[in-house]
Parts: sequence; structure tokens; C-alpha cells
Amino acid sequence: MLRRLRADIRAAKANDPAARNKFEIWLTYSGVRALSYHRVAHFFHRIKFKLLARIISQIGKFFTGIEIHPAAKIAGGVFIDHGAGVVIGETAEIEEGVVIYQGVTLGGTGKEKGKRHPTIKKGTIISAGAKILGGFTVGEYAKIGAGAVVLKEVPAYATVVGVPGKVVRINGEKVCDLEQEKTDPVAEEICHLRDKVFELEEEIKKLKSGK
Repeated sequence: MLRRLRADIRAAKANDPAARNKFEIWLTYSGVRALSYHRVAHFFHRIKFKLLARIISQIGKFFTGIEIHPAAKIAGGVFIDHGAGVVIGETAEIEEGVVIYQGVTLGGTGKEKGKRHPTIKKGTIISAGAKILGGFTVGEYAKIGAGAVVLKEVPAYATVVGVPGKVVRINGEKVCDLEQEKTDPVAEEICHLRDKVFELEEEIKKLKSGK
């Protein structure tokens, strides 16, 4: 656990330009403290003290605002920055070098059994408010845009934005013109209803003229 704590502190120092020293990070960074609580909770979960593990995880949530299920597998060297509102589900797996910002959810899509939370490969950046829902894999060094809702597998080195999430770049090369794909389903439905109203008005006029 101490080895992973040191890796978490190094990750915070490397990813946050405001970080001044390791002691300050250990004392004041909620993401580092949340991971510390999780390491302890995960240990007790592995040795079947599951109630104690859940209690420790809830204490960590109370003090940090970050909720991590004790069964989640998180490597050393993960950085949770400004972590308020982060939720990490039971079967989630996170590799080293991942950066997670506030409001991120690594969750499921319902009451499935088995692997129902995502696997996040090394070096991935998950921006504020993103939701990754399901038991698929997000490839290494992917970038998930702020507010994106990701519902399917993401290739390595991809950039994903939007709701639902779309891959717009891989290795820095554009693979999708997001502007051309933007649609407003509400506006489309309103147009459809307007056309139906026009059709009905024409039918009424014909019926009236036939009397």
C-alpha cells in the first residue's frame, strides 16, 4: 500500500502544476486521500471483511466527496484531480497513469451481473463530468472530453466527445466531423409534428369544400 501511495503522490506532482511538494499533496489532496482510504478498504474486501471494507469506503466518501467501491481495482499512480463527485463502481479497473477529474462516473447501465463497470487502460485522461457506463474497455492514452457519455469501447489513443460519446480523433488525426453529425432530435420531432398538422389542415379543408 505504501508503494502505491508513493506512486499516487508522484502522479499528483506530475499532473498538477500547482502541487508544491509531496507532504502538501499527502495532507491536502482529496484524490490522494480517497485512494489511500480505498487501498485499505480493498485490502479488507480481499480478505472477506466486506462490511468493514464498506465502512472504510464510506468514511473516505464522507471526508473526500469521492466514492470508490472497495472491490474496484486501481493501480498505483492514478491521479484524481478536484475529485468531488467522482464515483467508481465495483468491477471498475483502472491502470497506472490515468487522470480523473471531478464529477466523473465509472458506472454501469443497469442491474447486469458480472463485469459491468469499465476498464480504463493506462494513460487515459477523463475530463470533468464524463460518464463511462458499461463493462467495456477504454484503450490506453485515450482522452474523454468533459461531459461525454461513453457507452461503448474506445480505441487506444482516441479522443471521445459528446452525448453519446463519439470518437473524433485517433492518434491526433480526425476521424469524424462532429459538426456534420450534430442533430437535435427535439427539433426534428417538432418539424415532423408541424408537417402532420399541415396535412391534417389540408384534409379538413377538403372535407369542408366537399359539403
